[in-house]
Amino acid sequence: MNILIVDDEKVIREGVKRTIRKAFPGHTVHLAACPDEAANILRNGNINVVLTDILMPGMTGLEFMQLSQNRYHHIKWVIISAYSEFAYAKEAMKLGARDYLLKPIGKDMLVSMITELGEEVEREAELEQEAQMLRRNLKYLREGVFQRWAMGLDIGNMDIAPFVERHPSFQLILVKIESEDAVHLEHFIVENVLTELIERFGEGFVTSLNGKSLLGLITVTSEDGMKKLSDELRMHLKKYVKMPFQIQLSEEIRDFNSIPKVIRQMGRDPGTLEFDYYAPGGNRAIEVAVQYIRANYNAELTLEKVASVVFLNPAYFSQVFKQKTGSGFKEYVIGLRIDRAVHLLEHTQLKLADIAEKVGYQDVKHFTQVFRKRMNVTPTEYRQQAAAETGISRICT
Repeated sequence: MNILIVDDEKVIREGVKRTIRKAFPGHTVHLAACPDEAANILRNGNINVVLTDILMPGMTGLEFMQLSQNRYHHIKWVIISAYSEFAYAKEAMKLGARDYLLKPIGKDMLVSMITELGEEVEREAELEQEAQMLRRNLKYLREGVFQRWAMGLDIGNMDIAPFVERHPSFQLILVKIESEDAVHLEHFIVENVLTELIERFGEGFVTSLNGKSLLGLITVTSEDGMKKLSDELRMHLKKYVKMPFQIQLSEEIRDFNSIPKVIRQMGRDPGTLEFDYYAPGGNRAIEVAVQYIRANYNAELTLEKVASVVFLNPAYFSQVFKQKTGSGFKEYVIGLRIDRAVHLLEHTQLKLADIAEKVGYQDVKHFTQVFRKRMNVTPTEYRQQAAAETGISRICT
């Protein structure tokens, strides 16, 4: 039997492992210090039993269990909790946990529980092993074929007719996690949440395009099914995925052969991307970036520099900045600087060189060129026009 122990306290993990290995030398025991490590082990190992602590950094054991149950429905969950956390343990039992252990964990109770769970696993394995293996192999074969097809790769002599027959019309859901680091837990969360929602609102499946992008295919069973799915997907990912991500939905598709082309278009076109960003204190990336630009518009500002302030890669920052503000980064900065220059031209007698420097331009000639392109007149001409209009206004009054 394969057992996974998830606890951020090393002494608890090692203690439980020693007790199990001593009583059951044939069992395999995996250890994880956090849900991120646990997600990777679940994905790569055939785990039968998970013993998870209630309170851990980043995600509670209860949340981890909820996110995992749909994909790993065969796993038996045991909650480890302190007496003060007993209310969590009771809630876990309602959600399907097999049992709970109170800290400090008694060795006899632990051995008795593992014995009982082992017998259950063995009985179920006899009934389910062959059917489960068949289902799993078919699932991965189907997803593997579809993955290659979606990427425009050769699928040999594989027949995609079953796909076509099951999905005469469908939509694609592309979720991309934006991070330069490994995203095992986030990938795990997206895959499980999206799989569950597809099963609730229609028929389809999820496949991984790469370590940071997942693609879902769904044929919805109701007119508002796609809207409900996308709303819930966005809500769950904003709650659990603590880094930038994209969600993109295709229009309804009826031609299976167009899938590779549609995916390429989705990758190029940011127009329908949904975006959310998590940062300590609840600040959103673009809001922080705009505040930074407004406070530093008179200094040297580059897209790369501002992107680094909000911890986004420059290409992704540029894409999302335009979506959120309605203009590109360069245009936004120029607009802010010219607006400030106009105010100074109208309300001060500063020299052009001083105004240029105050709005972020060290070269007066360059400032004049930018101003003229934006306002269709030079700064000097604008100041003269503004003075003339002011004079006329005073005469009229």
